[in-house]
Amino acid sequence: MTKWTTADIPGQSGRTAVVTGANTGLGLETAKALAAKGAHVVLAVRNIDKGEAAAEWISRSVPDADLELQRLDLGSLASVRESAEEIKAKHDRIDLLINNAGVMYPPRETTVDGFELQFGTNHLGHFALTGLLLERLLPVPGSRVVTVSSIGHRINAAIHFDDLQWERSYSRVGAYGQSKLANLLFTYELQRRLIGQNTTALAAHPGGSDTELMRHLPGVLQRTVPLLRPLFQDAAAGALPTLRAATDPGALGGQYFGPNLTTRGYPKVVPSSDQSHDLELQRRLWAVSEELTGVTFPALQPSRA
Repeated sequence: MTKWTTADIPGQSGRTAVVTGANTGLGLETAKALAAKGAHVVLAVRNIDKGEAAAEWISRSVPDADLELQRLDLGSLASVRESAEEIKAKHDRIDLLINNAGVMYPPRETTVDGFELQFGTNHLGHFALTGLLLERLLPVPGSRVVTVSSIGHRINAAIHFDDLQWERSYSRVGAYGQSKLANLLFTYELQRRLIGQNTTALAAHPGGSDTELMRHLPGVLQRTVPLLRPLFQDAAAGALPTLRAATDPGALGGQYFGPNLTTRGYPKVVPSSDQSHDLELQRRLWAVSEELTGVTFPALQPSRA
């Protein structure tokens, strides 16, 4: 299938999807598409007012949308724990967990827990949320965890175990690359631990999407955006790889979806960097992430392959 679109999403009635960062950009389009196919969509957002505006926007296009708002601040482990408990109290099952929310290229900031903002939000927050919600996914046949990475996982990217929080020096691009590489390392390690379970783990990237993430680009790069915009696609197109990873019946655990023309186009399975497939790196990051978040995955056995 070379031109997969939202028309190819199977019916989602009776399914529950949790989408982080669902108030804008890729997450908003992902939530809208799932709601249009009948899913009950939990909009997990940091700002409830913006979440309400997002729900109203979706409902204008999908009048019968089945939506629910959930406050979630991925930059606070306390908020992640509280949100996970509230979601579990309301839902006996989760069919889709879409780890979409993220920040890109901000000036150096830290989360409530002292983690570098991009690593703490993009990776650690989602690692913790997944671990805390997994018990609601595991019993559900066909359930999936989809984590949104980026082509940025290849750009100046490494896991700086000697300075994970970039306290000695800070590179916006390097820190973003580290967080997006971490998303893939997490996905691949999670998938191996899920072998034999009902749940699978997949990843996606949106290519070059013209979304709110661009707001933190340094001034010199901001000036290039109008010149590069022809290479970008809108958020609806950028959400297609995530949606295919989440809903295509033929998608397999461990696959990584992205646009067929790298920065734009229709979604297909794409390769990720050699570094993202490094088993030792995956296992080491997993162990460090458990230590930093205090969240473990007791239902899963450590991977061996």
